[in-house]
Parts: sequence; structure tokens; C-alpha cells
Amino acid sequence: MTTVVDDQLWSAIGDPIRRQVLDILVADGSATSTSLSERLPVTRQAVAKHLAVLDRAGLVHAQSAGREKHYRLDDAQFARAVVQLTAVGKTWDARLHRIKKLAESIESLSQSQSS
Repeated sequence: MTTVVDDQLWSAIGDPIRRQVLDILVADGSATSTSLSERLPVTRQAVAKHLAVLDRAGLVHAQSAGREKHYRLDDAQFARAVVQLTAVGKTWDARLHRIKKLAESIESLSQSQSS
């Protein structure tokens, strides 16, 4: 079973700070780089760079409100990421199950030969 994975999407999600940004946006609906920086262990400028990566991956979109930009999660792209993660997880579960069965067969064979 082959799972098609969007490398740009997974690269964006791969960073722990960006995952925290996504968590906040899921919980709060929207946020500015300033409000995010108050909740994260990085500067506002660093948050802005992380938001730019998430925006390029299509995970967030900005809407200007006065002098600030409010970032919102793109529900469709986020759902796409969840579908991909689920598919990758199922693929690895199947692989690990096959490895376990192989290891059990080898152990059983080894025990029967030493008896």
C-alpha cells in the first residue's frame, strides 16, 4: 500500500513551534503573530516566519484587520493533512504487524531448533 504524501505540508507540520501554532488556531479560531508570540517561546518575528511557512503550505490564511493580520486555519488543508497522517499511520501499523509476525516466527523456529 502506497500513501501519497505532500512533502511541503509535512515539512510545515514537522516543526514543533508550527504544531503549537496550529493547536492554538484550532482552539481559538484565529490569532495574530503578536498574540501567538505571547503564548509561544519565540519572538513575534519568529512566529511571523513560522506563519509564512504554514501559509505557503496552505494550512493558514491571513486576513488584514487594520494594522494586524489575523491568521485562521484552512480547514480543508488541515483535514487533508489528517487524512494523510491517518493513511501513513495505517501503513506503518501494517508494516509493524508484519515485522512482529516475522520476529515471532524466527523466535519460534529458534526455540524449536534448540529443543
